[in-house]
This record gives sequence, C-alpha cells and structure tokens, in this order.
Amino acid sequence: MLVPPSPLSLRPIVPNPKQGRWRTEAMRSYSSARLFYVTKGQGRITIAGLTSGYGPNNLIFIPANTMFGYEIGTMVFGQMLTIPNSMASDWPETTAHLRLRDVVAQKELQSQFDSIEKELKSTGQTHSRAAMYQLGLLSVFFERQLAAAPDQATAARAQTSAARLVAAYADLIERDFSKGFGVSHYAKMLGVTPTHLTRCCNQTCQKSALALLHNRVHFEACELLRETNLPINKIATQLGFRSAAYFARDFTTKSGACPTAFRKFGNAATTTQQIGNTRF
Repeated sequence: MLVPPSPLSLRPIVPNPKQGRWRTEAMRSYSSARLFYVTKGQGRITIAGLTSGYGPNNLIFIPANTMFGYEIGTMVFGQMLTIPNSMASDWPETTAHLRLRDVVAQKELQSQFDSIEKELKSTGQTHSRAAMYQLGLLSVFFERQLAAAPDQATAARAQTSAARLVAAYADLIERDFSKGFGVSHYAKMLGVTPTHLTRCCNQTCQKSALALLHNRVHFEACELLRETNLPINKIATQLGFRSAAYFARDFTTKSGACPTAFRKFGNAATTTQQIGNTRF
C-alpha cells in the first residue's frame, strides 16, 4: 500500500509504548519526503538499510519512496515534517543528515519550525501559502548548513560496497514487498548469494536480510489492519501470503496478537501489552 503524496504537515515525535513499537521502528516509506527533527534525546534511525545514531539538534532528510524506521528512547522528543512533492526540488535527492552544533544555528532552526507550526495551526487568510514560504526558507537553511558542515562520516559509510548493496536491496523490497518473494529471489536479482546479502545487512543495520523484508511487510500489514476495513483474507492476498491462515500465524508471531485482536485493540491501551507491540 503506497501512501498517496501528503500535504505539508508537522507532527510531534514522542515515545508512546502503548501504541506499539511498530509505529516507529518497522520499515516503511512514503511517497512524499520527510524531515526528521530531533530536539531532545538520542536513538538510531535506519534509512535504506543503513543505521546511524542521532541526537539533539539533528535534522535528517528522507527522500520520497525511501524505506526507513527509527528507534526512540524514553527521553526523545522531536518533530516529523512532511514535505509536499511540489516542493521536492528544493531539497536533496538523497538522504542527508545534519548535526547542528552552532547555538545560533540551533536557535534559527527552532524559530523556523515554530513559524511553520504557527502558520499550519492558523485559520487566517493565506496561512497555507505562508507555511509553504516558511518551508522554502527552511530548505535554504538546510542546504546552507549542510554545505558548511557535511556529515562526512555517514556519507563515507553510505558509499561502502556493503551499504550500496543493501540500499539496492531496500529499493527492491520497497518495489516488490507485496509480491511474496523471498530473500533468495532478491539476492539473485542483485547478483549475490543470500548469505552474502545477509552478511552485508547485518553489517550496515544489524538486521538480517530476512528481517528487513519481514519488517517492511509487517508494517504494511499493521497499517492495512489499522487504516482500512479490508477483510483479513484480502490483506493476506495483497501482501503476497499464500493463505489467510498463514498470514494470521505470521502476524501473531510478530506482534503477539492475531490480526483480529490487533485491528480491535491496536490503537488503544489494553491489558495485554503485546497487542500492537511488535517484537523486533
């Protein structure tokens, strides 16, 4: 299920164990770019199969249709900005990680996010256009700061042979995850053995090739159960499972709840902590 392009929006990122780790940690992608802004705390984010650490005053740009997931600790706070496709040309074509250390720049960044949030919450005339202009100014700030202090360490890691292979694998997963293919199929397409592909995945993101694939399918299953009224057998077919029963067993193993229970309780606190809390 490829999510349609989204309008400009801003939402908070805060830990919420009751909602389930799958909402953040499971691999997903969107057809519009995202800007991940961390104001407090630290954690790890995996983008296109490459895991990096993040901390306060970090900005991470994630291009459209790029597979990612992130871990958030109990002290993490931040915001996720959705960048409309109409503004995509103002942003990088590839993932970019900006670590702001200058206090003046940090204050300027916070001011720009505050301005965007103010316009998005406003009901006044032309507020939507004003928010888009503020987003344009943010893109200029991001480009200037990135040019002044590029994250050379992350860029160097992304250019290793292992990272390039895993990034290609992540692209294939994103394209074909609903077709029911196994790791051997993807490895053959990439011209490597499944063992080598898994070795590279473990090296770049501490997950096996199979885990990355299952992780992406599981997120989609959770989204379909949460956001649609599709019958479970239809979801199983849409995600490439050979039967609804096999899908139900697989989903229960990963989440600790059967699809029906997850659909019923996945959006609310329950006495069963495993409901909506994917085991990774």
